Amino acid sequence: METSRPQIGKAALWMLGAIASFSSMAVAGRELSVTHDTFEIMFYRSIVGILVVGLVLTATGSWHQVSTHRLGLHGVRNVLHFTGQNLWFYAVSVVPLAQVFALEFTQPIWVILLSPLLLGERLTTIRVLSALIGFLGILIVARPGAVPLSAGVVAAAMSAIFFALTTISTKKLTQFASIGCIMFWLTVIQAGLGFAASAFDGQITLPTLSTAPFLLLVGLAGLLAHFCITNALAIAPATVVVPFDFARLPTIAIVGVILYQEPLDHWTLLGAVVIFAGIFLNVHAENRNSLATVPRDTQRK
Repeated sequence: METSRPQIGKAALWMLGAIASFSSMAVAGRELSVTHDTFEIMFYRSIVGILVVGLVLTATGSWHQVSTHRLGLHGVRNVLHFTGQNLWFYAVSVVPLAQVFALEFTQPIWVILLSPLLLGERLTTIRVLSALIGFLGILIVARPGAVPLSAGVVAAAMSAIFFALTTISTKKLTQFASIGCIMFWLTVIQAGLGFAASAFDGQITLPTLSTAPFLLLVGLAGLLAHFCITNALAIAPATVVVPFDFARLPTIAIVGVILYQEPLDHWTLLGAVVIFAGIFLNVHAENRNSLATVPRDTQRK
């Protein structure tokens, strides 16, 4: 099935929205790290999310979709995502933004490797090759031995693993839960986790006039980014969407140069290109396989 130019154009616009949202969230996270720890950022982000998701469920009359069925799996998913997101917020506060985004792009590689263990999916030759190329990209970005391996780099790499586990558990949840239900429990459970972790030391820093806008931005940008990507994938194949998503890297690299005077590290850019090549190889192969199973008269439509 070919995708028309207008659909590709619409998908590109959705991905521009996703790129802007992810970049805004990274900048807001770094600005907030001066005043709030990552647990507080996650707590306030989840509060914003509860308000937004609640309004959407009310406006669409979809509260009936929210149920406690398999609440344990919702809990596991959100512990994984909460951990990954905290690692990510820590990484953007101490590591060049382009390096964080490059390592975050390894998430699909981890999905490829973990899916056979957790979802029973087949590990094909192409998937193995994609993973090996992706790991080569990680080595180029991190350059262990050539430069000190900082806690921030480790946090960024670990966040990708937890995001991959989140993706796998989300795939399981979508078999019986609606997006509205998943998003509701995402915001509610993570608000509870954020509050508990923030209050562990007996002190929670309240928002100020200077941090409140950034906290609101983090909450809205996180939801908007995934909404944009979902809409892009709904109207265009992954082989079209993934290259647009990769534009996040040069975008955030430029943002880092302008706002934080971060140098453009050619090793990070090269490693990101290698990681992208591994991901795109797998996406392209999966797309060809899916087309091969569709009758030819349907493919021409």
